Amino acid sequence: MSHYAIGDVQGCARSLSALLAKIPEDSTLLFCGDLINRGPRSLEALALMMDLGPRAQFVLGNHDLHFLAAACGARKPSKSDTLNDLLKSSKVNHYVDWLRGQSLALSLSIQPLPATAPQRHLLVHAGVLPQWSADQTIALANEVCVVLQGQDWESMIRAMYSNVPNQWSDDLRGMGRLRLIINALTRTRFVYDTGALELEGKEGPASAPEGTLPWFEHPERKTLDEVLVFGHWSTLGLINRRRLIGLDTGCVWGGQLTAMELETRRIVQVDYQD
Repeated sequence: MSHYAIGDVQGCARSLSALLAKIPEDSTLLFCGDLINRGPRSLEALALMMDLGPRAQFVLGNHDLHFLAAACGARKPSKSDTLNDLLKSSKVNHYVDWLRGQSLALSLSIQPLPATAPQRHLLVHAGVLPQWSADQTIALANEVCVVLQGQDWESMIRAMYSNVPNQWSDDLRGMGRLRLIINALTRTRFVYDTGALELEGKEGPASAPEGTLPWFEHPERKTLDEVLVFGHWSTLGLINRRRLIGLDTGCVWGGQLTAMELETRRIVQVDYQD
């Protein structure tokens, strides 16, 4: 069975339908987050993904968490948000509960073709801190998911909008710890040499804020031996390196929605159609 990783859908339901039509129906689908928002059909796109059932696995992106914040009244939608169809739906609580049940990171063993040794693939929305191993990344993502699926999830969502702390320490506790995990996994683009997050820069690597570099270029990153699969950073375009796969090709901005068969690195793309 093949595994197809899919970049940021962001409510582009027609593009997603066209992409899925090009992927074998017996494949496992791995979505890199930002399932909704900014595109015109968030409700339609989310319903389509939910209908995929156990065939699909998801990680949450910053836009997905932003919808949860809007749904519980922690954050007002901005002018650029396109969440009204979801927020006004009679099933809004159903969509909220489904998103709360998704992951922030996935770890999979993939057998490349032609046959070689299986490779560990780590799927996140945005990035991984250099200080984190793959096992630690999964464990920290699970810490957030436990809270997100619990009774006090709204308190965490209300408190997640801050850029501090930005330096990881195993001694971090409470909301500061959870906030940094969320920011690292769903918002990271650049980091400092120390591994601290820089969360203001949003352009490509050529416009890196002073003293920073892309998170995946940090020379001491502990996940260098894993294959990292991510979305979030549309100005990068498609990245297909031996141990790095970037799949946000800017569909919502008029680009393409991209899938990659992880066993063969075969690319499947459709143009923006919404």
